[in-house]
Amino acid sequence: MTGSTLFTDAMALTPAGDGVYHGELNEHWTIGPKVHGGAMLALCANAARTELGASAQPLAISGNFLWAPDPGPMQVVTTVRKRGRRIGLVDVELRQEDRIAVTVSVTLGEPEHHVPPLLSFNPVVPLMTPEPPPGLEPIGPGHPMEHVVHLAHGCDIRPALHTMGPRTDGGPPVFEYWVRPKGVAPDVLFALLCGDVSAPVTFAVERTGWAPTVQLTAYLRALPADGWLRVMCTSVQIGQDWFDEDHIVVDCEGRIIVQTRQLAMVPARG
Repeated sequence: MTGSTLFTDAMALTPAGDGVYHGELNEHWTIGPKVHGGAMLALCANAARTELGASAQPLAISGNFLWAPDPGPMQVVTTVRKRGRRIGLVDVELRQEDRIAVTVSVTLGEPEHHVPPLLSFNPVVPLMTPEPPPGLEPIGPGHPMEHVVHLAHGCDIRPALHTMGPRTDGGPPVFEYWVRPKGVAPDVLFALLCGDVSAPVTFAVERTGWAPTVQLTAYLRALPADGWLRVMCTSVQIGQDWFDEDHIVVDCEGRIIVQTRQLAMVPARG
């Protein structure tokens, strides 16, 4: 539904048979004029989950972005590679106008629920409170990111702007966001989208232009609780041409829900 701002509507797919699904790349789930990469990854994960026809969830999603499609009609083509007792594997292609925009390999299974991990190093909980700090403004009218981050039509995004400026102390970038969808509780697909919700870490070196993602891998670790999702975005190295970007998504109960790593292109100097 192109006109709807609900995340669940943006994820809607209509089966056409033989593993093919029709849908819309929603105009509200965009960064600038282009469809958000995390939204496309979530759409592909949804198609894989639907095609497998089981209760399994997308545990690992590895996507390659061939070109950046525009909002409008699209087609998702799935191929089931494995139907196992614990693990399924589905390959997915997201197409627009007979061109493949995204190719994704989705590994499906059952994520861990409310069980304690044997070992966990969670850097988010010591730094970020379960809810946004008082006075932290959502992206919307008057916000400096209003005209770029159109996702704010469908979800409440509250970036800690003080963490996004240039680093002058030689330390790594650490961007902080609080995010939740409007009108619905966060689900697995929304949590996957949040694994690509941050502005590029290249903001830390004053490269603020378009930073196209080339490859993005996401891991689903648990099902999110109903509430705010905390997102921390960091990087190991920003090169002259390429940079890596990591997201950790933590729910209001302090559990790691999604981890992602992507390889993207450094924006040209403005």
